[in-house]
Amino acid sequence: MSDDAEDLAETQRQHWQSTYTAHPGMYGAKPSAPAVHAAQAFRAAGVTDVLELGAGHGRDALHFAREGFRVHATDFSPTGLDQLRQAARDQGVAGRVTTTVHDVREPLPLPDSSVGAVFAHMLLCMALSSQEIHALVGEIRRVLRPGGVLVYTVRHTGDAHYGAGTPHGDDIYEHGGFAVHFFPRHLVDSLADGWTLDEVHAFEEGDLPRRLWRVTQTLPR
Repeated sequence: MSDDAEDLAETQRQHWQSTYTAHPGMYGAKPSAPAVHAAQAFRAAGVTDVLELGAGHGRDALHFAREGFRVHATDFSPTGLDQLRQAARDQGVAGRVTTTVHDVREPLPLPDSSVGAVFAHMLLCMALSSQEIHALVGEIRRVLRPGGVLVYTVRHTGDAHYGAGTPHGDDIYEHGGFAVHFFPRHLVDSLADGWTLDEVHAFEEGDLPRRLWRVTQTLPR
């Protein structure tokens, strides 16, 4: 990682940590629409355990746990995961939730072929280079069992904030303190190389609104 990229990564880590501290449960308790979809897709695939990357304060991880899945939630913010664990205790699902502080630029802290599904809502479109995103999807492939399912969402180059704010190169723009890697379609397709690309679903979220793709892809058996 270059010095500039490392500085941006650390700035983003501190920004998210302070944001979760100042705004506990900032996204509310209701699960995201992609998580509701993912739970249905995972159940249809016979999955019983889910790895969530970038779980934040846990609204989606908690939804998976309430739906009966075993959930391993990771995030690079200890504060967010503290909030998640407390909410899991409050909701009576702590026995189905484990957490790990983890930066996705590093190898995933799981053995090969050890999970049935992976979920990542707007994690892949954070301040990660294209090379780091490819490495992360390679790690996801490593930890998934054959037939495992990956559901992820990303903001794309049709989003109103694409090209706005501070440019950092590689389609990364910082706006309001948050750096986002906006995905062109060819990046989605390249990340599905060697997978079955089941769906690329366009949707909108939030007040702007943010424009995203929800991608579902399956690892061959």
